[in-house]
Amino acid sequence: MKLNQAISRRLSELLSERGMTQYRLYILSGVPKSTISNIISCSYDSVKLRILHELCQGLNIGIPEFFDSPLFDEENLEP
Repeated sequence: MKLNQAISRRLSELLSERGMTQYRLYILSGVPKSTISNIISCSYDSVKLRILHELCQGLNIGIPEFFDSPLFDEENLEP
């Protein structure tokens, strides 16, 4: 899987775990709703670390926790 797909899946997982909507994440993080939607739909080839940091703040987690998932294991990602 590509990195942007792993980020999309992880963000979707975290939203689901918290019972949070994309709109609520927008309110808490300040990241535009369109950007959140584009990340989840894999419209971007890559995501800026600054955006991930803001999303993590809205989710009340650190960046390491975001990437603490088997989705990001090297054997699961395309080079």
